[in-house]
Amino acid sequence: MTFFFSLIKNYFFTFCDAAESWQLGIQDPATPVVEGMIFFHNYLCSFLLAIGILVVWMLYVIANSFDERGNQLPSQKFTHSSLLEIVWTILPAIALLFIAVPSFALLYSLDELIDPVLTLKVIGSQWFWSYEYSDFSTLDAGDLTFDSYMISTDDLVKGSFRLLEVDNRVVLPINTHIRVLVTATDVLHSWAIPSFGIKIDACPGRLSQSFIFLKREGVYYGQCSEICGVNHGFMPIVIKGVSIDSFTSWITAKLDNN
Repeated sequence: MTFFFSLIKNYFFTFCDAAESWQLGIQDPATPVVEGMIFFHNYLCSFLLAIGILVVWMLYVIANSFDERGNQLPSQKFTHSSLLEIVWTILPAIALLFIAVPSFALLYSLDELIDPVLTLKVIGSQWFWSYEYSDFSTLDAGDLTFDSYMISTDDLVKGSFRLLEVDNRVVLPINTHIRVLVTATDVLHSWAIPSFGIKIDACPGRLSQSFIFLKREGVYYGQCSEICGVNHGFMPIVIKGVSIDSFTSWITAKLDNN
């Protein structure tokens, strides 16, 4: 049964986890955070659409009602309306209230950190990323760390993304609460992955913290989002989300190689 559902998922569902040519929409969500962002985006667009229609309709009515061709003499009776002033004060306040409540809920959910099962430390350098799995550091095997460099165009294999593929991908388990600690060794960097809804500044001498909870397997792409020097555009990020069993096997193989 599991194989059947995996077959359906692979052949009938395609997720947008990397930028596409002429892309106008948001990448498909891989975490609950992005799902909340997309919901709030669509929710906010409904208010923008309603307000836009109202403003255009009022402009049309006013332009027709006060057109000099239909009204040769200006009205001497229309001075002010207390009711209208009350309405255009209360209605925007109510609209802002309906926007603020889900906005604050989403904002505070971004800072919520549930007891993490795994910690990933990210270190930005000119111009590559270093990763450390702090939970698996031992005296015998040492630290589980590796550097991740962009693969040059000449070394790309068919199907790889130019300027986005790296030699060492970060492997993370799905359905697991993961803490991410980000810092830098030289200048400011930024670790950003659109499908995760995550963008953390990497500051030298400082640890920035965030969290990830992957909901599905896949390969996710990001880039450094802080101008950090001449090779700023050549610091891609590649995360591979796998099942917990696959992650355990990968970690075991890494530790054995160390």
